[in-house]
Amino acid sequence: MSLINERLDFSTIADLFLLHGSMQSPAFLDGRLCAALALQDLSAEAWLEQVSLSLGVEQPRDAQAAERFLAWRRQALDALSAAELGFEPLLPDELFSLAERAQGLKEWTLGFLEVVQDAGEAPRQGWSLPLREALDDLEGIAGIETDIDDSPENENDLFALTEHARMAAMLLYTEQHPGKPQVERTDDETRH
Repeated sequence: MSLINERLDFSTIADLFLLHGSMQSPAFLDGRLCAALALQDLSAEAWLEQVSLSLGVEQPRDAQAAERFLAWRRQALDALSAAELGFEPLLPDELFSLAERAQGLKEWTLGFLEVVQDAGEAPRQGWSLPLREALDDLEGIAGIETDIDDSPENENDLFALTEHARMAAMLLYTEQHPGKPQVERTDDETRH
């Protein structure tokens, strides 16, 4: 079965974690994945090692599981590098309570920041002020209260925080990979 056109969502990856005996949320590992792809061009082999280590197994249980883990990596990389800027963190969707969705965002942010912090201060020196500010803001998101009621106001706030995390990930990727995606207009395109 080919996964080329299949969009992997949070529940699909969570089910895959369960097959490996893990009850953990995939959000934390997705945050780590996105930061690692942006900073280090994380290889497929290194990703499988990281997933296996996180799940407490030596390797994925079978070829199909390995293929799905690699498809997850490919999906994140394709979205981060696409000119459409359609990247979305792998988070619980509207089938989950607002509290569960907030917890997923918090975990994603913690995973993302862990990799960024592990990179040290050297790369940070070359980053733009907007990127540094966005990453500083993520530290605030990592400390959000997740025991929230389902309400339109809380939903709007969570959407805004998720959007901020999404934009920070794309900004990190684009600054570390100049010209990918090609989203800036050339001088010829801006003349009227």
